[in-house]
Amino acid sequence: MPASIDVLIEDERWDSVKLTPLCNRALSAVFEDQGISGQGFEVSVLACDDARIAELNEEFRGRTLPTNVLSWPMHELAPLNAGDAPAPPPDITSNPMDSELGDIAISYDTCKREAEAGKIAFEDHLTHLLVHSCLHLLGFDHETDADAARMEGLETNLLESLGIADPY
Repeated sequence: MPASIDVLIEDERWDSVKLTPLCNRALSAVFEDQGISGQGFEVSVLACDDARIAELNEEFRGRTLPTNVLSWPMHELAPLNAGDAPAPPPDITSNPMDSELGDIAISYDTCKREAEAGKIAFEDHLTHLLVHSCLHLLGFDHETDADAARMEGLETNLLESLGIADPY
């Protein structure tokens, strides 16, 4: 396991999902793909519902609607130029205080609705959202066309390596 993943389930519907193993699988794939051991990093995942994620979305992004997933990176790793690779996460062997990689919140309602609308298995869509949010924790984004192309390409390749069809 590349990182310590702390899963907090706020909505009991998540109890029927093997969330921790899916988190481990998705994050491990991202770390391996990026050439990062991940050893010693900490990631928190909040498994919630639309009402809770809407509160978080409004508080942190000023948007009043629910969303599928939110992520809060603890390190500013974004590249200086659109489309470039982000900086690697800090070397935590020299400073263990940098071990927290970030937080993720994911909504059961929106994830389920999107999976059904796209005729995608729930766990496959969930894995995609976990890969997506982990990439955000590592400094990837989709604010520009160049950044979006880079991130979507990574997601497609990572999901393919996990046996999941291209979501785009």
